[in-house]
Amino acid sequence: MGTIALGAAVAVLTGLGAGLGIGIATSKATESIARQPEAKGDINKALLLGCALAEATAIYGFVIALLIILFLG
Repeated sequence: MGTIALGAAVAVLTGLGAGLGIGIATSKATESIARQPEAKGDINKALLLGCALAEATAIYGFVIALLIILFLG
């Protein structure tokens, strides 16, 4: 049972990486908009796409953790 819980915990850690990535991306996008306000639309499009991909990674990790707990636990 201990190794299953450890595996699930490691799978959930993808949320930590995604959160850090989204935070850094948002910070850089804000800096970019402050430097070039006329490029706001393009920067926002790229930011939303990147955040969606990062969040999808976190959701995949959560689903894998649930699958580990439900089917191996």
